[in-house]
Amino acid sequence: MHVGAPNVGDRALFARLVAEMFERRWFTNHGKLVQQFEKRLREHLGVKHCITVSNATVGLQLACRALGLTGEVILPSFTFVATPHAVAWQGLTPVFADIDPATHCLCPYSVESLITDNTSAIIGVHLWGQPCDTDRLQTIAQRYGLKLIYDAAHAFHCKNGSQMIGNFGNCEVFSFHATKFFNTFEGGAIATNDDQLASLITRMKNFGFVGNEEIDCVGTNAKLSEVAAAMGLSMFERIGEIAQCNLSNYDRYATLLSDVPGIAIRQYGDSVQRNWQYAVVEVEAETFGCTRDELLANLHQNAVLARRYFYPGCHRLKVYADTFGRTGRKLPNTDAVAERVLCLPTGTSICQQDVDVVCQIILRSHQLAISCKQNQAA
Repeated sequence: MHVGAPNVGDRALFARLVAEMFERRWFTNHGKLVQQFEKRLREHLGVKHCITVSNATVGLQLACRALGLTGEVILPSFTFVATPHAVAWQGLTPVFADIDPATHCLCPYSVESLITDNTSAIIGVHLWGQPCDTDRLQTIAQRYGLKLIYDAAHAFHCKNGSQMIGNFGNCEVFSFHATKFFNTFEGGAIATNDDQLASLITRMKNFGFVGNEEIDCVGTNAKLSEVAAAMGLSMFERIGEIAQCNLSNYDRYATLLSDVPGIAIRQYGDSVQRNWQYAVVEVEAETFGCTRDELLANLHQNAVLARRYFYPGCHRLKVYADTFGRTGRKLPNTDAVAERVLCLPTGTSICQQDVDVVCQIILRSHQLAISCKQNQAA
């Protein structure tokens, strides 16, 4: 068992849609299935525009280019490397900010301390489906005249208060990679309520074409295929079932790990809709008896492919620490969380008996570590 085994949609519907696709012999270039999929996305998110793209990384690149970003972009270090890569790939400078240790999301106070005359934007990351502090980040962006993008790779089908993620900032970028809650094999989408921005991104993702022949901007090829859209449409048929399965697994982990010293499961407010795709724990080595990495090795030895996420933090990666001047600063919350976080297996490929086995291994690891320490002290 492992983190990230793909969730699967309605296979019968997928097969029917693919058969129709073959009958039409229209495989890409904004065909019928992509159009239907974008309509479902707009309706689900409650946004004016949702533009599908080939993946979320190129979606972030398109957002940066379409918004005309220059100079420096402030973003969290505690994120998948695709976030800063998308910024750097556009010739921009990523400036890494610290996180709020309570939410693992971008800390507004850290962001504000890093703003200079060269800053053009902020990118927040809704980590684990946990919304960023959108109110404070919006206030900061308006105060300094900055663009605001959200990397919502983890947050499809999640709400921030009464609104679906997808309605915040200038735009939000979703990932539909196979490991995500909702997938199209590989893909993504950019959600926005800005008509002009949506129009520009739509042109940019298709080489800058307006109509069949005219080109009015420098573009790229970021189109989603018809077969990927078919997968997305099939996922909508099981979206509630998948979320419920994730929640059941999460609740089981929370119950069984509640009395294990040194293990704290990530808590979420009950009043806000989540996709529950990530069962995240923090390991406090002193209390648990061994480090997160030692526990991870033990889980791997027992065929449980749990994962540590975003270690050691993007600001400590050689490619950024050696290249960009303001990336080597200390980020104490990021450093501490990156040493403790562990993601446990969940998703529709995991049943409650599997959760029980994982928790038993974690408990035995604690007991063995404490016993070894006691024997050493005797």
